[in-house]
Amino acid sequence: MTETTKRLDDLIKSGLAYFSQASESDLEYKRFPEKWSKKEILGHLIDSAINNLQRFTEIQSAEKPFKIRKYKQDELVIANDYQHAELEELLQLWTALNQRIGIIVQSQTENSLNFPIQLPDGELSDLRFLMTDYVDHLGHHLNQLTTDLK
Repeated sequence: MTETTKRLDDLIKSGLAYFSQASESDLEYKRFPEKWSKKEILGHLIDSAINNLQRFTEIQSAEKPFKIRKYKQDELVIANDYQHAELEELLQLWTALNQRIGIIVQSQTENSLNFPIQLPDGELSDLRFLMTDYVDHLGHHLNQLTTDLK
């Protein structure tokens, strides 16, 4: 999982670089009321990190296959009011969560990476997939942020 951890570290650095140069108005701009702003996408990434950190650690001692439950993404973004949160607070939280995830990913053994999981649709996979998918998801959204959503 060294490659996955390296990619996660690179994504954290590129995300921080992007947010350090972006204007507040660009980050809060919403083309449509029902679409997320770039700041809300960052909030979604925080929620994703929180949920996946919990999954990655719970699976270590949980009954197998570990059942992945969905979470209500839109409702969490609204409940946390990321649109009006301080950017520095969001960045510190996002960074700390992802650094902790990187430590958890790096500490996995070949045995633990094969721990079975059951996805919400009933499909079976393993912890390796879940961790790689998390980093892919993060990369997808960071790519969204660096493109013009207007």
